[in-house]
Amino acid sequence: MSTRDLPARLGDLPSIGRPATSALAAEGISTLEELSGRTEAELAALHGVGPKAIRLLREALEEDGRSFAGP
Repeated sequence: MSTRDLPARLGDLPSIGRPATSALAAEGISTLEELSGRTEAELAALHGVGPKAIRLLREALEEDGRSFAGP
């Protein structure tokens, strides 16, 4: 699946750009609940997920009363 075929946003995740969205989709992550089960390091290791995407995802988790999994 091409990144052009994906929306810039999945489920209740914030808009983080197509490369990062594609990386999360490939890992089966489309909601904040699924995201909260992962560490920042796991996400940063995914091709297409950079510091800006991590920051936006962290902010979305915090707004929802969640956080990334521990180290």
